[in-house]
Amino acid sequence: MSWNPFKSPSRPEAKWSCVGLASSFPDLGLEHDDSSPPPPCRSTLRAGGKLFQMPSMGEPPPSGVLRKVDADDDAGLQHELLVFQYKGKFHAVDHQCPHEAFPLSHGELFDIEDFGIVLSAGLTCSRHGWSFDLFTGKADRGSYELKVWEVQLREPSVARQELSTEETKGALHDADKEVWVRRKQKAG
Repeated sequence: MSWNPFKSPSRPEAKWSCVGLASSFPDLGLEHDDSSPPPPCRSTLRAGGKLFQMPSMGEPPPSGVLRKVDADDDAGLQHELLVFQYKGKFHAVDHQCPHEAFPLSHGELFDIEDFGIVLSAGLTCSRHGWSFDLFTGKADRGSYELKVWEVQLREPSVARQELSTEETKGALHDADKEVWVRRKQKAG
């Protein structure tokens, strides 16, 4: 067993939940040429992000799959999780802005750069203009912190079953991955 100092080990109380196939999340950061129409809502998350009902602390949903909600649902922002893909990386964050409880699905994605070098990715709340780092959750001002969830891409459940034929194995190679999320674990 190898130990990685940059990745905390999973705790038993940390339950993973599936939010769907990777192909169902459009990449919101893809560049496009002038001949093709821009991707839907290139600058905002509204069309590309998906909202899910958050599980209670320590309790995964019975099926292991989070329930998708509509933006107009009355579940309340504090109980919603926003999942999206930006420039090939999947992100999962709480749907409400920690500063003014505004829906971050209306926010704008951007690269955090220094002298043209991309250091990270960020999300700006469209209500008040505050920005949050998508990897750390830190705000660009104040001590507010966006809750960031861990994301894993896994082989589809079919891959966990015993495969008998070479034909099935070849087809599985091209299969789409599942996106799994869980609350980020606290250090220590």
